Amino acid sequence: METDLKIAFNLQNPISLETVELVFEFQLYLTFVMRKIVFIILLSAIQPVFSAQVKDSIKIKLSAYKTVKLTADLSKVNLLEREGLKQLIRAAELMDEAFRMQAFGGSRITDTITNPDVLRYMQINYGPWDRLDNNRSFVKGIGAKPAGANFYPADMRASEYDSLQDPKKADPYTVIVREEGQLRVIPYSEAYKQMLTEASMALRVASDFFQDSMFKLYLKARSEALLTNQYDVSDRIWLDMKDNRFDIIIGPIENYEDKLYGNKTAFEAYVLVKDMEWSKKLEKYVAYLPELQKNLPVEHRYKSEAAGSSSQLNAYDIIYYAGDCNSGSKTIAVNLPNDEKLQLEKGTRRSQFKNTIQAKFDHIMLPIANEMIVPEQRRHVTFNAFFSNTMFHEVAHGLGIKNTLNGKGTVREALGPYYSALEEGKADILGLYMVSELFDKKVLTEGELMDYYVTFMAGIFRSVRFGAASAHGQANMIRFNYFKEQGAIIRDPKTGLYRIDFAKMRLAMNALSALIITLQGDGDLEGVKKLISEKGSILPELQKDLDKLKAKQIPVDLVFEQGKEVLKLEGPAEQQFIEQNR
Repeated sequence: METDLKIAFNLQNPISLETVELVFEFQLYLTFVMRKIVFIILLSAIQPVFSAQVKDSIKIKLSAYKTVKLTADLSKVNLLEREGLKQLIRAAELMDEAFRMQAFGGSRITDTITNPDVLRYMQINYGPWDRLDNNRSFVKGIGAKPAGANFYPADMRASEYDSLQDPKKADPYTVIVREEGQLRVIPYSEAYKQMLTEASMALRVASDFFQDSMFKLYLKARSEALLTNQYDVSDRIWLDMKDNRFDIIIGPIENYEDKLYGNKTAFEAYVLVKDMEWSKKLEKYVAYLPELQKNLPVEHRYKSEAAGSSSQLNAYDIIYYAGDCNSGSKTIAVNLPNDEKLQLEKGTRRSQFKNTIQAKFDHIMLPIANEMIVPEQRRHVTFNAFFSNTMFHEVAHGLGIKNTLNGKGTVREALGPYYSALEEGKADILGLYMVSELFDKKVLTEGELMDYYVTFMAGIFRSVRFGAASAHGQANMIRFNYFKEQGAIIRDPKTGLYRIDFAKMRLAMNALSALIITLQGDGDLEGVKKLISEKGSILPELQKDLDKLKAKQIPVDLVFEQGKEVLKLEGPAEQQFIEQNR
């Protein structure tokens, strides 16, 4: 085309070649400009569609959470105690800030986000990664979530960590940072100094408003622990408390967030009001722990450790979640403390959050049962069975084995980042074992044993939706796939609905219990990796069935409206209460 243009110009007018070249270049420039104008027009037409798609996607993600007001009956709480609760909530809010720093260090990209739905979803997930979708990024330009979250430099190499000569590098209460090209270990009390100092002060102030002497002592000890990283003393005092109506679990506790080495603990807080009547009902089960440990379906050497005799079972209404326990799927029960030595010496406290369990049952479990379970077994999905399965899951953390039999240290040390998924799997399956044993002994008398089995299956369908990024999600998939292979869970290929085979359920339960406890006792890291690899993921058939729940808009989990105003500890309701109680 270039040659033809030059010839045409020369035939009509004897002008110079330079002129022709200028004309040709001008023509190319005009073509470029026109193309750019067309591109801009097209982009302006597409952009609203793309933006709408992004907004719709985030709205769909937000719809996976059912919003619930987190309340409790505080009508009998006096003025001083109300002031104390305000201080406990303030301390919890500071744990929320600290955990956000641990989970995500921030970025220039997220600092510029203005879409309120994206900001809300980041708030729920404590960062730009979807905790219900295997920690996939939902913010453009943000890559994969670092396995070590913000506990370690994102660019830290394994060889650097291995060569770091600091005995505190694996300490659960330290972070590792890079300063001038070198790794440095920093204690939590220094890394999060401002937040921990304020939280410590709030706990100390709160102690003045409560009457229970042991609770006052615990609050002061925990206040000190936040500043020193020494939590053992306050844990012991916490276990010694028996009659306190109020409670707060606060500090760096679980290690789920550290998927790199499984060492670092995350900040969280639960502000609790004890249900004294329900807690009294649960006391009787503790006495059976030694016998249940003795009867575990595994070789004797794997069950020779004694379950702590002073273990406790309590029911609470939770009035505030903060930090790790509030991220993604919400915790409904805990078994603490995590220190294995302290567990063997003094036992643990199993705390069930009754109001949250009720909300999850009403808004999630029942709708799931109606979509996933054969009609004739749906009546077996009950709140009592859900509460009991949840409770005995926490109790079961105290059963089994804490130390390996072959010198590999504690089970936690031997299995590293794989410990949590297997431990949650153990607690689930041994919880069901406990239910079965106690039902046989007529200690557990409410409902039918089939209630607990079918509700257990419904609970798997609920929890696997948390995704493979969750230790609980992986644990649930191991159980589901194992039970299905053993014929204990059966799927109808015509309807896609599931049912329990009662006889095979118990056989599968005992076999899986023995497998998990043996892996733990042997500290068999490769065996655990193999188990999780083969059975820890959702297969296409189940995923297709779970997609029905999404299509029916059944929520995956809860998000809370919570705080002092919701609890009527501030605002007009608080003023009215003060006037009535002058």
